[in-house]
Amino acid sequence: MLTPQWLDQLRSRTTLSALVGRSVRLQKAGREHRACCPFHNENSPSFYVNDEKGFYHCFGCGAHGDAIRWMTDHQGLAFMDAVKELAAEAGMDVPAPDPKMARAAEKRDSLHDVMAAAQEWFRASLSAPEGAEARAYLATRGFDAHTVQRFGFGYAPEGRQALKEALSRFPETMLVEAGLRIAVEERDPYDRFRGRLMLPIEDARGRVIAFGGRILAKGKTEAPKYLNSPDTPLFDKGRTLYNLHRAAPAARQSGRMVVVEGYMDVIALAAAGIAECVAPLGTALTEHQIEMLWRHVEMPVLCFDGDAAGQRAAMRAITRALPLLRPAHSLRIVRLPEGLDPDDLVKAQGARAMEDLLGKARPLVEVLWEAERDAVPLSTPEDKAGLKARLMAHVDAIQHPDIAGLYRRELLDRYSEFAFPRRESRWQQGGAPGFPAGRQSARTGSKWNGRPAPAPSSPESISRLNSRYTGSGTRDGLSAAVLAGLIRHPALLPRFAEALARTPGLDPRFWALLDCCSAGQPLESETLRTILQENGSELPVPSDYSGFRFGFLEADADLGRSEAELTQAIQLLIERPVLDEALRAATERHEREFTDETFAEQQRLRERKLEFDTRLRQMATRHAS
Repeated sequence: MLTPQWLDQLRSRTTLSALVGRSVRLQKAGREHRACCPFHNENSPSFYVNDEKGFYHCFGCGAHGDAIRWMTDHQGLAFMDAVKELAAEAGMDVPAPDPKMARAAEKRDSLHDVMAAAQEWFRASLSAPEGAEARAYLATRGFDAHTVQRFGFGYAPEGRQALKEALSRFPETMLVEAGLRIAVEERDPYDRFRGRLMLPIEDARGRVIAFGGRILAKGKTEAPKYLNSPDTPLFDKGRTLYNLHRAAPAARQSGRMVVVEGYMDVIALAAAGIAECVAPLGTALTEHQIEMLWRHVEMPVLCFDGDAAGQRAAMRAITRALPLLRPAHSLRIVRLPEGLDPDDLVKAQGARAMEDLLGKARPLVEVLWEAERDAVPLSTPEDKAGLKARLMAHVDAIQHPDIAGLYRRELLDRYSEFAFPRRESRWQQGGAPGFPAGRQSARTGSKWNGRPAPAPSSPESISRLNSRYTGSGTRDGLSAAVLAGLIRHPALLPRFAEALARTPGLDPRFWALLDCCSAGQPLESETLRTILQENGSELPVPSDYSGFRFGFLEADADLGRSEAELTQAIQLLIERPVLDEALRAATERHEREFTDETFAEQQRLRERKLEFDTRLRQMATRHAS
């Protein structure tokens, strides 16, 4: 059975430029290779081969495909012959044929024939007398003959059996399975599309797999304005982007891919010269569609209407994208002026206005912040706390730890600036700026606002606070003690692996232990010691954690009590850098702004730090002799 995974592996093991280069003279062009197209006659190179993305494309004739497609279209082999030849070169065994899968493939091929026949009939109907209303509508949209032909517009005549009669050579069951007819109990099947302007929906190879239809007759309020094919063996709306097979080549030239809300928007922008546009099909942008976009560009631009519905659509796309974010891959977002769709904007202000708007696309994090900030009124402290909770919930959805950390800092900075706006001091009547008239600066040790003035925290003082419990050299005694404890009690390692992996400034020796969890190796003390030594790392020894007397480091300690104490030590190790960073940021902000709010926040975190130090001291000396 040739699964998609097996075929992807075959493609990955084939160097496309080497394959094409056997019969075409390729020239290196940056990260690609180029040549005069072997599929049509040309004098200057417009045929490109990209090994990284695994496909070739000609900007002259539109020829496009992967290694298998090259073997079928250029070398003239049948599909299975092409697969067998490539597999032999890649050293892969072709799986034995599955009769069930073979029948399914044959059925798909047959359904492609059905859809191609339906498309020809719809196009012919548009040119026939009954298509006059559809042609008039296209004229009102300003679509010229080239656009109508390029996008394959057609017309589905009125009549519940018109398509069945036109495609009588295909069995009724195939028409139903292709989504062209509707079968219901106790009623005769009938045509799905009737009295509609028709538009073919094509796959990445340009084959018709579904249709979209716009109703033309006025007064049919019970019928949906736009109707798409249902999901079929050929068509999965969550895994299809309208116009991708045309937009992908254009995106290679512009470096940009634009996502709009509907296929009419795609066509309007293409007619205006913006060809790299795609659209989802009646659903919010799915995770699979986002991944499809990232195969072509790293920062697709999502273009939404400026109304409330467009705002909701943007947030749905954002929430689906957050767990998928990875370095250099994100979304940028544009909001159209309220009341205008792309077609309206182009007609009213020209294509340049649309280009200017796309050039101002905003980062995902900025749109996320504004959407949550403006979602509900923020008139009380509870409202503002709710905003912070919503923002942090979005951060928690991000799977990539580095990106999650950066989003957390960015959103918290924006939140702090919003929730605690910088204010002019009420004491600027005289004396030093920012301090009560006639009083000394708080930095000199006097009173400030009736309280003892806070002593400023310098980086050196914070460093001394953090390093109170350290062993010899530069290694942290708490880290060394936890390492020794995990080697002695390896069963705890999987439980805390994820949290430790997200801990900033982690001792490098932890990563060797964490790799054991992902590798699925048996977690035994001797195995962990061996792995550390093979990685050139030193084993933790008592001198590394001198001054600590953790119970879990004692050879004769009770197992249950030792694991409980080690759990507490790990939690302290994870908590410490978060608390240190929060205190550092609060101190920096207070020294910059010097307000009641910044003072209170700094003092709160100082108290938490003192409590943390007390807990650590008590735990570390509990077993001292």
